[in-house]
Amino acid sequence: MGNASAEPGPAPAAPDLEALRARLDRATADLDPPYAVVDLDAFDANAAGLADRAAGTPIRVASKSVRCRAMVNRALSRPGFAGIMVYTLPEAIWLVRGGTGADVLIGYPTAHRSGLAELAGDARLAGAVTLMVDSLDQLDFIDATVPPARREALRICLELDASWRPAGGRVHVGVRRSPVHDPRQAGELAERIAARPGFRLVGLMCYEAQIAGLGDAPPGQPLRGLTIRAMQRRSVAELRARRAAAVAAVARVVGLEFVNGGGTGSVAVTAAEPAVTEVTAGSGLFGPSLFDGYRAWRPRPAASFALPVVRRPAPGLATVLGGGWIASGSPGRSRLPSPWLPTGLALLGAEGAGEVQTPLRGRAADRLRVGDRVWFRHAKAGELCEHVDLLHLVRGDRVVGTEPTYRGEGTAFL
Repeated sequence: MGNASAEPGPAPAAPDLEALRARLDRATADLDPPYAVVDLDAFDANAAGLADRAAGTPIRVASKSVRCRAMVNRALSRPGFAGIMVYTLPEAIWLVRGGTGADVLIGYPTAHRSGLAELAGDARLAGAVTLMVDSLDQLDFIDATVPPARREALRICLELDASWRPAGGRVHVGVRRSPVHDPRQAGELAERIAARPGFRLVGLMCYEAQIAGLGDAPPGQPLRGLTIRAMQRRSVAELRARRAAAVAAVARVVGLEFVNGGGTGSVAVTAAEPAVTEVTAGSGLFGPSLFDGYRAWRPRPAASFALPVVRRPAPGLATVLGGGWIASGSPGRSRLPSPWLPTGLALLGAEGAGEVQTPLRGRAADRLRVGDRVWFRHAKAGELCEHVDLLHLVRGDRVVGTEPTYRGEGTAFL
């Protein structure tokens, strides 16, 4: 958890990485890379860890961080998990029609006309999917697409901005999301939504990216870590009071079914807020490398991908085919995939991870031969699945199944 209101727990036992590499190599010996695997033991341990941190507050699975229906369902089958947060309206419709989850919250506003028409014309969809809004403009767009008289009442969630704005609002810490920042704005928008025919306000959502999505112990940057922890302590305290006041303001207008907050990096702190009824998490199931920079809880690496060594350009270098599986966000080294197994490999500063080849240097390079595998971890979670059609599910030293990713099912929502 990337915040300062909880002290770091005991450091997990360091895994035997060479034994892990041997196990993954044995399990996938008959496969030709590139391919991706999910270690089921690590996935299940991560799910249990998230549920423990939520301490009874339900966890909504963030599909953006998983992008595989089978793995979403695996999480939902566990105690402590309920509902899905998706990232587009077409995805929500696809999941509901496919039988994955009956409670789907769209995490972002939509302007998808055909999806709105399909949602509005189907009572089952309209009852299962909740749209996100933060302004009347979005309601106007929906009404212009499907007038209220021609549709089912649509479920609405109001998004409250979670950014921290010290110095009288002159400083903005966090991501740029909703324009609704203070409780008065939330109450006023709730009144306007409640007065509009064809809409039903059922929830409030508030995502604290500067707490949940920012590691408080960036490797090799101790001073930056101290600064982040100080910021997060103050932001947690400010948001706790503001979120409670906003929930109270909205609740004076309508009875809310849910108040959603958090992410993998803030599950414990956000779940402890009395105003919050559910938290969202997804990245912690796969354990990507960005979460190595968190103190209080670090998920086990559950998802990884293998690339083949195809040449040895010089002593101390080995080149794999492909590798440019870059994560989204502000460009930088933190968004690059990390060579993981064998240990002792690093990307070249002048080349990084290339679209068609990636040279690697380090003490392990001279032990690699053409045809050997190098295992990588993606910087983020679900974007890994945009590069592969299948996830190979590993338990011990065997592949025990395969499941299609969204891409493998022929879908690409963003």
